[in-house]
Amino acid sequence: MAEAKSLALNDQVFRTAFGGELAEVREKLQTCIQCGSCSASCPAVGLMDVTPRHLWQLIRWGLEDEAVATKAFWVCTQCYACTVRCPRGIITSENMRLLRKWQSSAGLEMPESVTKLRDTVTTSYNISGDDNARRLIWSENLDQAPASLQPRTGADYVLFTGCVSSFYPMTYSIPQAFVQILEKAGISYTTMGGEEWCCGYPLYGVGMESEMVDIARHNVSRFLESGAKKLVTTCPSCYYTWAHIYHEVVPESRGIQVLHATELLAELVQQGKLTFKEQPPTVVTYHDPCDLGRKSGVYDAPRALINSIPGLKLVEMANARESALCCGGGGDVEMVNAQAVEELAAQRMAQVRDTGAKLLISSCQQCKRTLFRSARNTKTRVRVLDITELVLDALA
Repeated sequence: MAEAKSLALNDQVFRTAFGGELAEVREKLQTCIQCGSCSASCPAVGLMDVTPRHLWQLIRWGLEDEAVATKAFWVCTQCYACTVRCPRGIITSENMRLLRKWQSSAGLEMPESVTKLRDTVTTSYNISGDDNARRLIWSENLDQAPASLQPRTGADYVLFTGCVSSFYPMTYSIPQAFVQILEKAGISYTTMGGEEWCCGYPLYGVGMESEMVDIARHNVSRFLESGAKKLVTTCPSCYYTWAHIYHEVVPESRGIQVLHATELLAELVQQGKLTFKEQPPTVVTYHDPCDLGRKSGVYDAPRALINSIPGLKLVEMANARESALCCGGGGDVEMVNAQAVEELAAQRMAQVRDTGAKLLISSCQQCKRTLFRSARNTKTRVRVLDITELVLDALA
């Protein structure tokens, strides 16, 4: 346990750092009945030095210095599994994020990878540190890059690609598949090109929401300049950020209709704009991304897409929909504890094997990266695909 003087913590400092949120947090935590649902629900609890239930008790007792001296909140993937099961409606995942915020705001020592993330995003406007003008690099090995990828006004949709799909080669195939589908369906769309910045969610997740405000304002401004009314993204984290967080920090964003790719694709199938050819009989299973499922309530659209492809048999894992296990790729945990991510992904991969599926489908580029690595590490014989890739392959 760190020395009290190194934390320089008292109630007033804690209250100031939380921006006035401490009283609300404490008031809500006073309703906690210490049932342990949060700890029992947490996929990472075995990797924490204290359980979530223990953390909340420390805060209720006014022992915030002991709470923030733990490492538990840096292993939280912010998957919301604890939140949806809390009988008192305590947003426990958010409290974990607030502990990160306190550590940042109070000037305490942060993990080096977190400060590097802040510096990278606020200077390069993406999480990888690449030249942001190269946001469309993923399109360069398409047989013919659609003209719609170049920023223009008057399109119906703006495609917000996100950092991972823009700069991590393993996931280039996701936006590549999606734009080919949009072209086939005759959808009017465009992108922001190099003017698309990181959505800011990685900063928000480590408690640095003040650093994301200018980023959010930039993205919203560029969107409004396009004249489009709808934004679509293949990234659940970008989706959650635009649909929920931006509404709080940039009021001008509230009139923007935000869709996840699965929602738009399901609409296109229903309208008859996308049809599928018969596939070889194949058992598939679907992994619900936390930001798309528990945090945003999008469960049916991806399953409707899978079930509309003839020949595929969807077999659910033991934990699905609201109860789905996190893949480990969220909450910026990969930066702080890569081993934790591997262990969480291995838990999910065990459930994949139990289904007997030959295809593991998700609708998140980070889930694809995490689960692909886990399939390799655990020698699980399953092909990992994003749902956009599955749809493109099955188009008639």
